[in-house]
Amino acid sequence: MALAVVMVAPAALAAASPLLAWRDPLYIAACFAGIVAMALLLVQPLLAVGRMAGLSLLAGRHAHRWIGAAFVLLVAIHVGGLALTNAPDVLDALTFQSPTLFSPFGVVALAAVIAIALVTAARRRLRLRPRLWRAVHVGLATVIVIGTIAHAVLVEGTMEPLTKGALALAVMGSLLLSVVVGFRPAART
Repeated sequence: MALAVVMVAPAALAAASPLLAWRDPLYIAACFAGIVAMALLLVQPLLAVGRMAGLSLLAGRHAHRWIGAAFVLLVAIHVGGLALTNAPDVLDALTFQSPTLFSPFGVVALAAVIAIALVTAARRRLRLRPRLWRAVHVGLATVIVIGTIAHAVLVEGTMEPLTKGALALAVMGSLLLSVVVGFRPAART
């Protein structure tokens, strides 16, 4: 229940933001795609290492794959929607020319999202050994998490600061737990 609250509260409170009043629907959809994508980062590491209550390791990994695909789609909607509504700002961000502090973190996270999607799609062809695959995947995921958190925390926008901060801490905690725990089976109680 707490996990759901931490995931849903930022989007629910952002929906009530007065900053949305003068924005067009495409921009709003792009922003919410980013919020939902960040929320999905909370469960991704837990699913990968079999630490989601009620799911086996196999079921968790299956869900991890589907949610990973949804995450990539949401990031594409976020960046694409922002590009369609404000192309000059997105171009400045992508070329590291933007004066905003949050832009470079978002661009680095985006690069890691593209890299992780490509490596995942080509995993079988690349014939990566499990240990190397995990190192590459966790490394890129770490860049995504840190970049996303920094990007979101530095944006002063529709997300309410307390729930955004709680989500950011929970996402970082989820990543750290998955790295520390690894793929060891959960203790049966």
